Amino acid sequence: MIKTKEEIKITTESNSEGAVKMYLSDLADFAGKNPKLRTFALAQLKNGEEVEFHVHEGECESYYIISGKGLYNDNGEEIEVLPGTVTFTPSGSGHGIKNIGSEMLEFIALIILD
Repeated sequence: MIKTKEEIKITTESNSEGAVKMYLSDLADFAGKNPKLRTFALAQLKNGEEVEFHVHEGECESYYIISGKGLYNDNGEEIEVLPGTVTFTPSGSGHGIKNIGSEMLEFIALIILD
């Protein structure tokens, strides 16, 4: 199965003021996808915006940073992330990320159920 860029579903998330803070392109929107695959998405986070710290239970998540500069929260430890960085958050752990650069922070988000 193949989808073109024009066929990929894009959703948005808003900040507390109601402005769009992030675009999510659903890269796993295929009939018959593996049921353990919860999320496989291209995330585009605007400057100064963040994905708030959250804990994963019964699933793990990885980010692959494509472009931009972020501040990644790995269970309370903050680490600067740049293109080529890969993160991993196992079940029972938490993370978050903030765009601290001047351009859009783009990353792949992959969530697999245990």
